[in-house]
Amino acid sequence: MAHKDANHHHHHHHHHLHLLLFLSALLLLPFSTADDASVMSTLRTSVTSHPSNWDDGTDFCSWDGIKCDNSQRVTAFNLASKSLAGTLPADLNQLSNLKTLSLQRNSLSGDLPTLSNLTLLEEVYLDSNNFTSIPPKFFLGLTNLQRFSISDNIDLVPWTLPTDLTDSTNLISFQASSASIVGSIPDMFTSFPNLQSLRLSYNNLTGSLPESFNGSEIQNLWLNNQKSGLSGNINVLSSMTQLNQVWLQANMFTGAIPDLSGCVNLFDLQLRDNQFTGLVPPSLMSLPNLLNVTLRNNKLQGSMPEFRTGVEADISSNSFCLPAPGACDGQVTALLEVAGAVGYPMSLAESWKGNDACQGWSFVSCDSSGKNVTSLNLGKQKFSGSISPALTNLTSLRSISLNDNNLTGAIPRDLISMPNLQLFNVSNNNLSGVIPEFPERVRFSHIGNPLLGQDIPSGTGGSPGSGPAGGGSGANPSGSPKGSSVSVGMIVGIIVGVIVFMGIVVFVFYKCCGKKRHQKFDRVENVEAGKELVKTSGVGSSSNGYGGGFSELQSQSSGDHSEMHVFEGGNVIISIQVLRQVTNNFSEDNVLGRGGFGVVYKGELHDGTKIAVKKMESGVMGTKGLNEFQAEIAVLTKVRHRHLVALLGYCIDRNERLLVYEYMPQGTLSQHLFEWSEHKTPPLTWKQRVAIALDVARGVEYLHSLAQSSFIHRDLKPSNILLGDDMRAKVADFGLVKNAPDGKYSVETRLAGTFGYLAPEYAATGRVTTKVDVFAFGVVLMELITGRKALDETQPDERCHLVTWFRRVLISKENILKAIDQTLETENEETLDSISKVAELAGHCTAREPFQRPDMGHAVNVLGPLVEQWKPSRPEEEDGYGIDLHMSLPQALQRWQADEGTSRTFDMSFSQTQSSIPSKPSGFADSFDSMDCR
Repeated sequence: MAHKDANHHHHHHHHHLHLLLFLSALLLLPFSTADDASVMSTLRTSVTSHPSNWDDGTDFCSWDGIKCDNSQRVTAFNLASKSLAGTLPADLNQLSNLKTLSLQRNSLSGDLPTLSNLTLLEEVYLDSNNFTSIPPKFFLGLTNLQRFSISDNIDLVPWTLPTDLTDSTNLISFQASSASIVGSIPDMFTSFPNLQSLRLSYNNLTGSLPESFNGSEIQNLWLNNQKSGLSGNINVLSSMTQLNQVWLQANMFTGAIPDLSGCVNLFDLQLRDNQFTGLVPPSLMSLPNLLNVTLRNNKLQGSMPEFRTGVEADISSNSFCLPAPGACDGQVTALLEVAGAVGYPMSLAESWKGNDACQGWSFVSCDSSGKNVTSLNLGKQKFSGSISPALTNLTSLRSISLNDNNLTGAIPRDLISMPNLQLFNVSNNNLSGVIPEFPERVRFSHIGNPLLGQDIPSGTGGSPGSGPAGGGSGANPSGSPKGSSVSVGMIVGIIVGVIVFMGIVVFVFYKCCGKKRHQKFDRVENVEAGKELVKTSGVGSSSNGYGGGFSELQSQSSGDHSEMHVFEGGNVIISIQVLRQVTNNFSEDNVLGRGGFGVVYKGELHDGTKIAVKKMESGVMGTKGLNEFQAEIAVLTKVRHRHLVALLGYCIDRNERLLVYEYMPQGTLSQHLFEWSEHKTPPLTWKQRVAIALDVARGVEYLHSLAQSSFIHRDLKPSNILLGDDMRAKVADFGLVKNAPDGKYSVETRLAGTFGYLAPEYAATGRVTTKVDVFAFGVVLMELITGRKALDETQPDERCHLVTWFRRVLISKENILKAIDQTLETENEETLDSISKVAELAGHCTAREPFQRPDMGHAVNVLGPLVEQWKPSRPEEEDGYGIDLHMSLPQALQRWQADEGTSRTFDMSFSQTQSSIPSKPSGFADSFDSMDCR
């Protein structure tokens, strides 16, 4: 019985449902018009200054600009340029027969109502109004939408392009420039097979071009002038063969301009003010319909492009090899092909410009004639791509380092015939193919390439646009069974592996997450503790190494930039007028020190920010050209480390070169070590000395880790070690020594290294390796222990040369006691122990043979445990060391100039945090390079 009842109840329920549906269907007919009427009535009151015949009494279908169908349903708003103000009603999407919404060029404001589910809507024009926001789901279910425009609504709250738009598969045109759009362009363009126009200019879109542009029907693509800039490459354009007009100017695109030969309809290509590198593809010059092309203000290289007559082309402000069309030098061409095989990376483009690869090209070294490229060191650069066979055109090459990258493809076989090659290092990449047999004399290192020598038939192993990786595929053409059986085996193995792995993951997950809650918290705390550990012991913490932070100058204005000498990486060019004013016209009273490279003056900006200005002696620079100087400064201003004095900017005044550094209030180590009594400062304690030694070791270790051999200090000594108010040390003058003539003949001129700190092999042969700095560091350690100078003419002959004398002292512990600086308190055992450890390190560092000396990392490891973990007096100072993190040098200079009312005499391309140290009366001046040798 119960069962039957239940069944009956169920039927009854069904019956109700049918009735409801029927009733609602009946009600719908008159209601929908009623709906339209209520929406239109609200519209009449919310839109102010509407056309005069929008009268309460009249039928809305007869209102100006409103169209209805036969059943009194609204189908169109044709209200462009009608001076409408006010807002749109929130229930606008109740007008379910709406096909056209034309409201452009009015003064409508407020939140836009949703348009969701207006399935008949075809055209929406909302541009040039003052709308303030777009609701979520605004585009949901607009299955018939063909044209949409919301450009020039600058009051909109920032919004992202919604993926709901994918419902609109009939979309032909989408226009939204100056509409506050943020975020990336979603990868949704396979949903729009008919899309022809996409305009998103003047927004704040970031990220790269979506893959789904590939093969789309877009003809007009306008993405120019994004606030921070779209980035990545533009390779996807080569598959967009329908393109007519492409506006990508004023963004942050990188890489090469792709081959656009398929885009035969292209007539207007705007690529100016980006970061494009590499060669301009020849196919661009032969596009049949091209009329207008701008490539200005990029980093394009190689020979200058020549477009046919009738093409408007702006190609200025690039890095072409010659100032007019023509073939580049052979070495330049070959190196650019090498760069092309790895996608023309920005790190190379910054200095690989002009027609002489021996003029300041980074990662490249030349012979003494300055004509022939002898070494190419591209190790540890995170490059992907392939090895270009063009290397063989660089016949003078002795050493090629491509280690620790992500290179794929084969090693070009012709490299084995390079006449002068002695070192070829491709270890730790993903190379495959045959291992070529180099002659005996070549040191060939290829470990860490698991696929090398496996003869795996590789497709084209090159980077996009580099063509097949020479000789990569010919290895096993028949696809022999050997290859296939391996792959089947491998696949089975992988599947089994994955299953096992999943099992382990599930098990671990179950174990971990099945435990009680509080254990999780423990783990988190440990992570934090771990971070602390890393922070405090991290070698030369990367507080400001090469990592980001340098926003390259990216102009969005149409102003002409030919006068701006701003190039990559953050160089501030400061006018000589500014430097004269801040140093009180280079007054004698402002001299901080004199040294081998010139005179250093103290400068003070209006707000008390202090800087140190070094005027280089004209002789030091020799005949070094402007470009070379700029290329070197470009590198030095990028080197940022908490134990290296920051180079903030520079100035070139006729043949004078001036460098601007952060100011170090406590002067040089040499003043504190040898001249403390004259300066009336207390002698340094042992704690301070070890801490200084560790700082210096970390600074120099960082220099050595910068991969290019040019980063050897070559002139480490106490007068090049500067101290901040907390007595923490920074190394100065790195990078300047190589401006000086070669070590072979400049020992007397003191331009490459200083007597007393010179490693024997450097003094004898001028051979420079990082071990030269290790030797000098050992000497500095001896000075810290003994309080005596490396060369002391006042001492009897046998004690004049510190290293020779100290080596003898090292033989016994008792002797060390006698040699220790008298001002040090050596009663306590721990201090003595520490001193003898440092003395032993100093002995190793000054070993006669370079290979017997440790590297700087070892010094850091020895000194680290001897230094009490330093805590800043105020926690926020940890990385800044008293540098005001809120003001950059350019900002300080600008403010100072604004106060002065002087003209805008300098330009800058970054605002990296720089020193701004509050005025403090300091005991003595800061000498960068005081003469402390004969």
